[in-house]
Amino acid sequence: MTAQTMESIPQAVDYIRILPEIVLSIFGMIIMLIDPVIDQKQSQKTLGTIALLGSLAALAATIYQAQYPGMAFWNMVQVDSFSIFFHFLVAAITLVVVLTSFEYMAVQEIRAGEYYALLLFGAVGMSLMSSAMELVLVFIALEISSIATYVLAGFRRRSAISSESSLKYFLLGSFATAFFLYGVALMFGATGSTSITEIGEFLRPGQPSVLAYVGVAFMFVGLGFKVAAAPFHIWTPDVYEGAPSPIVGFMSTGPKAAVFAVLLRIMFQANAPGRLWLIWVVAALSMTLGNVGALVQTNIKRLLAYSSIAHAGYLLVAFAALPNPGIPAAMFYTASYAAMNVGAFAVVSHFGGAGERYVTVEDYAGLGRRSPLLAAILTIFLLSLIGIPITGGFFAKFYVFSAALQANLVGLTIIGVMNSAVGAYYYLRIIVVMYMREAREDVPVAPVPFALGTALALSVAATIYLGVLPGRVLDYASRSVADLVH
Repeated sequence: MTAQTMESIPQAVDYIRILPEIVLSIFGMIIMLIDPVIDQKQSQKTLGTIALLGSLAALAATIYQAQYPGMAFWNMVQVDSFSIFFHFLVAAITLVVVLTSFEYMAVQEIRAGEYYALLLFGAVGMSLMSSAMELVLVFIALEISSIATYVLAGFRRRSAISSESSLKYFLLGSFATAFFLYGVALMFGATGSTSITEIGEFLRPGQPSVLAYVGVAFMFVGLGFKVAAAPFHIWTPDVYEGAPSPIVGFMSTGPKAAVFAVLLRIMFQANAPGRLWLIWVVAALSMTLGNVGALVQTNIKRLLAYSSIAHAGYLLVAFAALPNPGIPAAMFYTASYAAMNVGAFAVVSHFGGAGERYVTVEDYAGLGRRSPLLAAILTIFLLSLIGIPITGGFFAKFYVFSAALQANLVGLTIIGVMNSAVGAYYYLRIIVVMYMREAREDVPVAPVPFALGTALALSVAATIYLGVLPGRVLDYASRSVADLVH
């Protein structure tokens, strides 16, 4: 074997370690190239099919990538069981959102062109965030994801509220990004590096400087905005209300999964100082403000937006716990929340109709009689969001609160359990309206098309699977602890 051939082998392995990102980028560029040359009437189905194939190819690339763990590109990217978990999750979320979008784009009469390309490009940034080992690379990946979602949030161009949500998301998101970038600069000043591994080695032996504490706080502000954690949540209800429903399902799950992956690396792998008190306060605020805000909502998208804030708080409880129980609990919660929330917004997307006219809680009156299957599916997702047994939400909360108790965070656990009881009220209110109120004749219920039915079936299957057989996913997440903490 020649020296040139031997040098090419490590380079090839480097590209395998970013294979899902390459696949998603290629399919996104194919969509952009094909869109101008095909008939607009055919573009919906054609471009959606290409995006669907891209999501499936990304899932296959993630499975193949798992055979080549290790570092790539001068230790800027790491493939391990931790990053593989989030790569798979982001690709699966993208797949379900693409399936949901087939009907939505046709009903809303929106040109599909850049929509599907932006979905795939957003997934590229989210995937790269989960494997990035360099804070500057995290920032680049965060911007790739953010710019795509800024545009997607305003895709209902004929709706003023959609344009407003996009602009508000962009302005506040840019402000939060500045915080994160300034935190990276401060961390570089405190440690002399932007590598997460080197920062962890620097901070572990001795007492961190004040600059390191400030750097962590600034980065947490920037990332806290992306996961809609209080008090950085003010954009969430307005943006969720105005954005297209499938995109809300995407925004509420994919970016959160990626940012939580980054937070786990910063908090545990980089040995971030002062994380306990910071996360304790933000978790308690998010759970409380999210649930209290949801109690008074009549618009179901705003209600689920406040619910999203509360669930960010539940997830942050695991971050305050010890690494061994906390990291698997956080990973399991992220997967469970993604399954039930993207499914719930798929139902909202279908039921809203043209122009998303039917998005109040009262519009769902009598759905249990008019469309028993659709009502039953939404009920499963709502029960999982509450945390009822035989759903993924039950074990997600159980593992999070168990991890908190093992870390002696009794006060935070009590706050979490009390908030779960409050949250049960507004979720059950929707179920009561569906099954115990008279149907509104002026609200039509369209038949569920095949693509949307497939998306709902995948979401329901994942929610039930995680509630009945959680062991395999939790065992995989537990094995990731060694990779992350090491």
